[in-house]
Amino acid sequence: MAIAAGSALGCTGRRGVDRQAASPAWSIIIMLRTLDETAPFPIFLRRAGVRNELRYRLKQQSLLAEFSRAALQSRDLQIILQRATELCAEGLDAPFAAAMEFAPDVRRLIVRAGVGWAPNTIDHASLPTDAGSPAGYAFQNGQTVICNDLSSEPRFQRLRVLADHGIQRSINVPIKRGANGSAFFGVLEVDSPEPGRFDEADATFLAGFAGLVGIAVERHNADARLQEAFDYQAMLTREMSHRVKNSLSSVVAMLHIQSRSTQSDDVRRGLQEAGSRVATIAQVHDHLSRGTRLGFIDLAVFMDDFCSRMHGAAGTNVLCCHADAIQLSADHALPLGLLINELVTNAVKHAYPGGHGAIDVSAHETNGCLHVEVSDHGIGLPAGFDIDQPRASLGFRIIKGLVRQLRSHLTILSNTPSGTRFLFELPLTSGEGAPTPNKATPTAPV
Repeated sequence: MAIAAGSALGCTGRRGVDRQAASPAWSIIIMLRTLDETAPFPIFLRRAGVRNELRYRLKQQSLLAEFSRAALQSRDLQIILQRATELCAEGLDAPFAAAMEFAPDVRRLIVRAGVGWAPNTIDHASLPTDAGSPAGYAFQNGQTVICNDLSSEPRFQRLRVLADHGIQRSINVPIKRGANGSAFFGVLEVDSPEPGRFDEADATFLAGFAGLVGIAVERHNADARLQEAFDYQAMLTREMSHRVKNSLSSVVAMLHIQSRSTQSDDVRRGLQEAGSRVATIAQVHDHLSRGTRLGFIDLAVFMDDFCSRMHGAAGTNVLCCHADAIQLSADHALPLGLLINELVTNAVKHAYPGGHGAIDVSAHETNGCLHVEVSDHGIGLPAGFDIDQPRASLGFRIIKGLVRQLRSHLTILSNTPSGTRFLFELPLTSGEGAPTPNKATPTAPV
């Protein structure tokens, strides 16, 4: 592994070889031309060594294609690097391989993945980037280095780990960042303890892996930059919702102060109701700023918080809330919160005149539709009540406007044995509803 790479007199460093001459496919063509052209099946009449060479090159092409698919299917750089070392070692009939990354802070090549080495070798191995080893030379000069006799090359230091594993020959290819990048990510290296020769076709095979690894590295870096930008945008969005919530809370406080200072009961009630509406909007923004999913609120958590806040305004009435754990977008959460606020406020004011009772609020998802119900067991609505008829009540005008805004449907029914039920149906959009893990894994996590 480049960690120790010594080199022999036969070591070569190259910036590039003739692409046609180095191509495995071209090497096969040249090999076939050396066969007896008069033979009806020259490949099978040729000696076994040539047939093995053909199979060797075809296997390399197959492994390169396999790695291309693997690199496209995974976005985990560690998995890609490990798979590259495994297939490179297999393709060059060598038991050792390593993928090294340049660490600029320490100016060394750090081994990130490998195959064949003793336990803990990969976790601690590194080497300098000077020209004292084939890997360092390959990285420093951007050249492929082939060393077929490490023991007889005095120019390169032979690291102890290579000697301990009996490495005799090594081939190193620099890994460029991206398809056309000039900077280098690191080095891809294959080592063997057996005598033999790595040739230019082997170098071309390894360079193909290095090119694919470089593209995967660039994609990994682009993903990291994109995630960083997304995280920053999410932070700004949450900060904005938090500031809106604080500003609206100040408005609520001023409305409460003004309601306490007025002498008119109607004005006082009007200011208190306006404060409740603004507080509901502030509450939605608070949940948007604290939610785990950007732009969504957890309806169950919101409903619990909403009912806790409304207990003070409910007086002696008992407010009971229950909702499914549904992710609701901000476009639906704001008007829905206001709608529930209006229905609860209406029940508090009119359901139990001169007394008190229970007000139930529930929200459930059924077949992609959110069903919200606000009900009581009070005196019920006046005879002949029709919400579509012009009324002086601001609350019902707001309710009708919110229903239209949500493009939904509101049904008003009598409760049993007495009281009123407001049933609201809202079609959920893509991305809304119960969290996916709860739907896909009712018994065990995937």
